[in-house]
This record gives sequence, C-alpha cells and structure tokens, in this order.
Amino acid sequence: METKVDCEIRELFDKLSARMRRDYSESLRELNLHVGQDNLLYRLWSGDGITQMQLSEHLHCEPPTITNMVKSLEQNGFIYRKRDEKDARVMRIFLTDKGKELEEPIRSIWQKHQEKLLESISTEERLLLRRLMKQMESNLF
Repeated sequence: METKVDCEIRELFDKLSARMRRDYSESLRELNLHVGQDNLLYRLWSGDGITQMQLSEHLHCEPPTITNMVKSLEQNGFIYRKRDEKDARVMRIFLTDKGKELEEPIRSIWQKHQEKLLESISTEERLLLRRLMKQMESNLF
C-alpha cells in the first residue's frame, strides 16, 4: 500500500532528477555536448581504442544510442573511428586532441554540480544517503 511518504519520495526523486538533468544539460551544452556523451568520453579517457559494443556494455546503453552518440561526437571533432588492424569488420574509437581537452572542463562541471547537490549535507548523512541509494539501485537492477 502506497503511503503519503512513499508518494512524496517518488515526487522528490522526479523533481530532483529533472532539475539536475536540466542544469547539467545546460552546462554540457556550453561544451557542445549532450547528457550521456560525457560518460562516453569519460570511458575513452581511461583508455580509448575500444569498440562501440564495448561502449554499449560499459554505459548500459542500446547499440543504436551509442551509434548516435559516436556520430555526433565524431562530427564535432571529439573522437574518430579507425578500423581494427586485425579485424577489418571492427571499428575502434579514439579521442582526438579536442576530445582529450574536454576532460578538465567536464570534470569541473561534475564537481560543481556534485557540490551544489550535496551542499549542507554532513558526511554522516552522505554515507547514509549513499547506502540508501545503493539499496534502491539493487531493488531496481
């Protein structure tokens, strides 16, 4: 049975999620990026030369979504694709210098949004929040 508190929690999550996504989207737009593309770039910063399928698995996105992200990032000069030397059927994705230069600005955006979200929440409260959110994640996945 759904209680008033349960409804309020769901509504608060919806409200927080929408606001964070909107604010975050606006910040990324200044770098000519969309939400999600930053995570794709993040994966490449830790080691590029991977396939779209590997990106799809890592980001938990459908392959067509990754294809669209890759096309957009390639058109903007942040990444490039190159055929695998051992298997010409496979395309590997690499960062351009322009893509590498986005690491610091994106990390700064992440930090700014994280600080705003967690402002005035104590360390103990953050630990509890993380534990509760991990439980919610486990409930969903």
